[in-house]
Amino acid sequence: MTTRARVTMVLIAATVIAGFYLAASTGLPDFGTAVHPYGDRAVAAALKHHTANVVSSVNFDIRAFDTLGEESILFGTVLGATLLLRQARDEGRRRVEAERVLPTTRLYGTLLLPITLAVGVYIVAHGQLSPGGGFQGGVMLATALHLGYVAADYRVLKRIRPMAVLDVADALAAASFSLIGLGALLASGAFLKNVLPLGTFNEITSGGTVPVLNAAVGIEVASGVIVLLADFLDQAVEVTDPEEQEKR
Repeated sequence: MTTRARVTMVLIAATVIAGFYLAASTGLPDFGTAVHPYGDRAVAAALKHHTANVVSSVNFDIRAFDTLGEESILFGTVLGATLLLRQARDEGRRRVEAERVLPTTRLYGTLLLPITLAVGVYIVAHGQLSPGGGFQGGVMLATALHLGYVAADYRVLKRIRPMAVLDVADALAAASFSLIGLGALLASGAFLKNVLPLGTFNEITSGGTVPVLNAAVGIEVASGVIVLLADFLDQAVEVTDPEEQEKR
C-alpha cells in the first residue's frame, strides 16, 4: 500500500470517528447544569450494591468489563516489555558495586518505605469505601518497594524484590479478574455481574464483587509496575558488553 493510500484511509477513518464523536457530544447535558443523568444512575446503583465509593462502583461493577480491558492493557504492556528487554545470549552482567547514598536520602527512604507500604495496602483494601482503589494503591505499593533503592542501593532492591513471585502474582491477578467474571456468568448468566453477598453498607466487607475485583487489580498493578521497572533497571544498571566483562 502506498503512503498516499494509507494517509487517505486514516483521514477517512478520522472523519467518521469525529462525526460520531460530535453527534454523541450533542446529547450531553449542558456544562454546569444540575441535571446529570449518568451520575444519578451511578450513585443509585452504588447505593443499591452497598458500595460507598461511587467511583469504585463504576469501575468494578457498572463498567467492570471496561476495567478488565484496562487491566489487560497493563498486563500486555508488562509482558511485551519483559520480552523485549530480556537478556540476549550475547549480553553479560557485571556485579553491581555499592552506591554512595547521602545520609539524608537514606533516612528519607527508610522512613517513607513502611509508611508508603501501609498507605498502599490501606488504599487497596478500602477502595470500595473511600477515594482510591486498586490502581492507585497498586502504584503506591510498587513505589514503596523502590524506596529501598532510594534508601540503600540497587543490590538491596534486588534482595527485597522477589521477581519469580511477582511474575506469578501479576499473571494470576490478571487472570482472576476474568475468572471472577466467568464465575458470575455461570451463577447469573451475566459476565462480571455482582453476585457475591453485598454485606453491610460502609463496611470493608461490603460491595459484593467490588472489593474482590479491586484487590485483584491492586495486586496486578503493583506486581506489574515492579516487574516493568525491574526490566528497565536491569538494562540500565546491570547489562554490559561481554568483552567489557572479560576485561574486568
